[in-house]
Amino acid sequence: MAFAYTKNGNPISFGNKNASFGTYTNSGGDTGGAIYTGLQKTEFMIITPTAAVSADQAACTTTLPASDPITIVTTDGSDGQWMAIGY
Repeated sequence: MAFAYTKNGNPISFGNKNASFGTYTNSGGDTGGAIYTGLQKTEFMIITPTAAVSADQAACTTTLPASDPITIVTTDGSDGQWMAIGY
C-alpha cells in the first residue's frame, strides 16, 4: 500500500474562509503524497500524526497559498489527520 487520503465531507465555512479535513495513511516505503483539498486555494495546512510519539513530523512541501494538489511528506508508516484552510 502507498500514500492514501480521505476527505471527510464538504468544506465548512469560517466567516470568509473555508476548511476541509480528513485523514492520511502511508506505508509500503512511501514517504508522502498529494492531497486534493477541494478548496480553490489552500492558504494554511495543519498535519497531525496519530502516533503518540513521532520521530519525524509530517510537513507540507507545497508553497502556500496554492491550488490542489497539496503535497505532504511523512515518514513511512505514518498515519494522521489533515486540515486545510483557504477559500
